[in-house]
Formats: sequence, C-alpha cells, structure tokens
Amino acid sequence: MNARSQIFDLTMEGRQVDEAVAGIFHTVLFHRCLGKYMYTGDAQYSIGTVGYSDVDCDFIDFTYVCCTSDSLTRRVKRAINLFSEKLRSNESCGSGQISLEFFQKKKNRWLFTQESIPWEVWTVHLDLIKHENEDERQLCRENVSDLLTEKVIYITELMNRHDYVPKTPSQSELDLIFDTSFPDVQPYLFKFDYSTSGSTAPSMGNAMKKIIKETLAM
Repeated sequence: MNARSQIFDLTMEGRQVDEAVAGIFHTVLFHRCLGKYMYTGDAQYSIGTVGYSDVDCDFIDFTYVCCTSDSLTRRVKRAINLFSEKLRSNESCGSGQISLEFFQKKKNRWLFTQESIPWEVWTVHLDLIKHENEDERQLCRENVSDLLTEKVIYITELMNRHDYVPKTPSQSELDLIFDTSFPDVQPYLFKFDYSTSGSTAPSMGNAMKKIIKETLAM
C-alpha cells in the first residue's frame, strides 16, 4: 500500500519553528484523533468525545486548534523541540524537515512479529533565515502567518475527502490501528521523524530579500 504524502515548504526565523510546525501537526492530529472506544462486545462499541482548544502563537500572528489532551500535547511538543533544537544548533546549516507519519500494524503469523505499514505522511520542510532589520522581521511574520493559514485550510479540505483510513477494528485488534496509551483521546498510530543538514545557519536568501525589499518599497 502506498502512503499518501503531503510536503509543506516554509521559510522563517528560528524562533518561529516550534509554533509553525505545531500549528500544522496539531491541525492534522485534530482530524486524526477520535474519542476513546468503549466496547460492550468484541465488535460493539461507542466512541467518546474529543475536546478542543484554541492556541495563540507568540511569534506568529496565528491561532490554531488542537485536541484538549495534555499528554498528546506533551508528546507533540517533545518531538518538535528535539527537531527545533537540532535545526537551530551550530551543527545545522538551517535547513531540515520533520514528518508526522500515520501507520497501522499487521501481524506476521509466522514470525510472531508486527509489521508497521504507513498510510499517510505529512512533512514540513524548513529553511531558517536571519533578518537585517525590524521591518523585515515584521513582514516575514505576516508572510508566515498567511502561509500557515493557507496550509490549515488546505489540510481541512483534504480531510473532507473520502480517502483511505484504516477500518475500525474489533476490540482485540484495536492496538493495531490506534494509539490507546492516551487517557482522553485515541489517535491513529503515529510517529515523528526528522533530519537536518549542513553547518552554519545562512542569512536571508536572495529571493526572500528581493521579495521583502520590493514589498517595503511599495
């Protein structure tokens, strides 16, 4: 089975990385989380509700929605922080990507092991920039906000399509499809992966400089 894949390319300051990635991934997870399953038989169940909260960003003019789950928020934040710290370190050239992958497990009858099969992958590719003055910083803040708004709308549109998601399993196979470790929500099984490249963080690219200077001149 080929996994669906979406890649978002973004350019921003280092301090904006955590909030930008969180805004995208929490939007995806909001659509990929269900309430806790409560079974009355192996194939009979009811589903609990999922609460939601608005999150206001500090370094971007942007607000996103996330599931009301402290444990889920901590897991997402921990993964993004590890990536952000590596991306912003002296060992990085200021370019990298982080992925949110949804997968299902398949029992291997002969080897008594489980195979992980990805069915959807969301990747955010980031390039860091440094600004020469406050005008550039403010304009970039607005540009990042506009881009994130577009991405969230796009994600919502994709979620309304009738694309493949794993079928609801029986109680005995629930852990093959969902992560049941959270006390208040039940997302599809997911994991994070990230990579960074190069040595020192570059100053603002020529293309971005040209865009900002042309906008400031208007």
